[in-house]
Amino acid sequence: MTTTESPIEAPASHRKLLLSLFPANVSMFLLWGAIPSILLALQVEGIDPDNKAGNLAIVYTIGALAAMIAQPLGTVSDRTRSKYGRRAPWIVGGALVGGLGLIGMAAANTLVQIGIGWVIVQIAYNFCQGPLSAIMPDRVPPAVRGMFSAVAGFAMMLGAIGGQLIGAAFADDIGGGYVLFAGLALVTFTLFVVISPDRDNRADERRPFDLGALLRTFYFNPRKHPDFGWAFIGRLLLYLGYFMVSNYQLYILQEYIGLGDDAVNKVAVLGGASLIPTLIATLLGGPLSDRLKRRKPLIYLASIICGVALLIPWLMPTLTGMVIFSMLNGFGFGLFGSVDTALVSEVLPAQEDAAKDLGVINIAATLPQVFAPGVAGAIVVATGYGSLFPIAIVLMILGGFAVWPIKTVR
Repeated sequence: MTTTESPIEAPASHRKLLLSLFPANVSMFLLWGAIPSILLALQVEGIDPDNKAGNLAIVYTIGALAAMIAQPLGTVSDRTRSKYGRRAPWIVGGALVGGLGLIGMAAANTLVQIGIGWVIVQIAYNFCQGPLSAIMPDRVPPAVRGMFSAVAGFAMMLGAIGGQLIGAAFADDIGGGYVLFAGLALVTFTLFVVISPDRDNRADERRPFDLGALLRTFYFNPRKHPDFGWAFIGRLLLYLGYFMVSNYQLYILQEYIGLGDDAVNKVAVLGGASLIPTLIATLLGGPLSDRLKRRKPLIYLASIICGVALLIPWLMPTLTGMVIFSMLNGFGFGLFGSVDTALVSEVLPAQEDAAKDLGVINIAATLPQVFAPGVAGAIVVATGYGSLFPIAIVLMILGGFAVWPIKTVR
C-alpha cells in the first residue's frame, strides 16, 4: 500500500531533526533579516538618496508580489517523487538559484537590475521556505510541535536579529554581504537534507497535477475551513503592522529619530537589545503552550506586548525609546512566532497538502510586504514617520485577537 504522506518521525530521531533544522531556519531568516531592512535599503539609497523611500517601496512591492506567487507554488513539493523525498530537491535547488540571484544583486548598479535580482531571490528562497515549513507537519507529532515551533520561532527571531547585526557590519561591502548569505543558506540547507534525510517516495502514488490544481494552490475555502481562515487573517494583520515599521527601520532612525549617517550602527544596537527578550519568549512560549494545551491566550498576550512596544517610540522618539521598543517588540514577536507555527500546523485543511496550505498561510506573511511599503510610504509622505506607529498598533492587536473564533485549537 502506498501513500503520499511522509511518516511521522520516530521519537529517537526528533533530536537529530530538530538540531539539523535549526541552523537551516536561522540561515533563512538571517537572509530576510539582513537584506530587506539593511543591505537592500542601503543599496537603493546609494543610487538615489533623495528618492530612497519611494524607490525602496517599489523594489519591496515587486519582490513581495513575486514571493506571494512563489509561496503557494510550493505545492509542487507535495507532488514531487524522488530518492530524496518530496521536499529536499526544492530546498537545495531553491538555495542554488537564490544564491545566483544574490550574486546578481551584488553586481547590480541600477534600480532595474536590483529589482530583477530581488525578484529572483524572493521566488527562489520562497520555493525553499514552503517545503522547509512543511517538515513539521510531515515529520513531527502534534504532542511535541510546541517545542519545534518554539525552536523555529527562536530561529526566526535569531536570524532576523543576527541578520541586522551582520548586515550592518557589511554596510561598506554590500556585495560581500550578499555572497555571504547566499553561501550560508546553501551550506545549511544541504546539511539539513543530508543529516535528516526524508524517505525515498518514488513508489508513492502520483497525484494528478493540472492547471486547475495549480490555480487552486492560491485558494482555500474559508467557509469549509474557518479555523484556517482565521489563522490566515491573524497572521496577515499582525505581519502588516510589523512590516510597516520594520521595513523602514533604517530610515526611521535616520529621519524620525534624527541619527543621520549614524543610523546604520544603531541598527545593530537595536538588534542586540532585542536578542535576550526574544530568546526568553521563544524558549518559553512553545513549550508553555504544549504544557497548558492552549495556544490562543499566548497569541493574545504577544499582540498586546507588541502594541505596547510600538507606543514607546511614538511617544518618545529618541534612541532610548527605540531601544525599549526593540526589547519589548522582540519579546512579543518572539512569543507570537513560537506559538503561531504550532497553531497553524493544527488547523491545516489537509495533511497531504501541507506544503500547499503552508504556502497559502505564508501569503499572510508575504502579502503585507506587498502592501506595507506602499501604504507606509504614502503615510510617510503625507504625515511623517511618526504616524506609522499608531496604525501598526491597531493592526497588531487586531491580528492577535483574530484567532479568537478558532474552535479546534484552544
